[in-house]
Amino acid sequence: MTAPTTSTRPGEPEPSVAARVRQQVRSGFGLIGPRHPRHALPLQALSELALPIGDDGVVIGVDADGRPAVLGVNRPTPYDMVFIGGLWTVQVIALRAAATGARVAVETGRAGAWGQLVQALGVGQSAMSVHDVGRVPPQGASAGSPVLVVRDCGMRPPRGRVVSGPWQSVLTVLPYLSPVAPRLMRQARLVGVQRVSPDEAVQIGRSLGLPRGDVDSLPTLADGVTLWCGDRDRQYVMTQATDAETGLLGAARRMD
Repeated sequence: MTAPTTSTRPGEPEPSVAARVRQQVRSGFGLIGPRHPRHALPLQALSELALPIGDDGVVIGVDADGRPAVLGVNRPTPYDMVFIGGLWTVQVIALRAAATGARVAVETGRAGAWGQLVQALGVGQSAMSVHDVGRVPPQGASAGSPVLVVRDCGMRPPRGRVVSGPWQSVLTVLPYLSPVAPRLMRQARLVGVQRVSPDEAVQIGRSLGLPRGDVDSLPTLADGVTLWCGDRDRQYVMTQATDAETGLLGAARRMD
């Protein structure tokens, strides 16, 4: 649709540019902006267009190429994750999930470690709440109020009362490989593994179907590095704390 032009009667002088602009503004078409040539892209070059991240979610670090690695925790379908590693990385993930607007409910036997974090944040129970094992109440997750449940319940976490569901993801934390880990990994959509012993690496590799190179790398991972394994891909991610996160949690570490 084009803007109407100002018509003139025969014999009348042509209106000035300013008069034509005023007429167009009165007609509701706004000011005339600068004119730029159209941006065109050959069809053959379309595949070269890409964004550094592929999904909405929590930026949990950078991949081997230095690109942002994103963990999509806010989903309309149930999503279960297992993390075998240190508390430091889990708390960074929880902080960043809360920063994106998700409510974080922590079920833990280490209430002191999590309570200090919530107190230092000063965000209140509405953003991050801490509960004893087996005492997490229904969270009422919705598209407008997604929830991340962090289950930090030791080597043998009991079956949780609050499970994953629409807009409610569950992240189960294991400090090390345990007898229940194979079952939890089979049920999970995503598994994160930090530095483990060579024997544990072999068992994890068998459960996840990892190639030999990944199995050999697991005992040598640096602090803050996690191998994330999804349905069809694997990715090494280095979690780097911001200054504020370092002030709250200290430097990255695998051991708690």
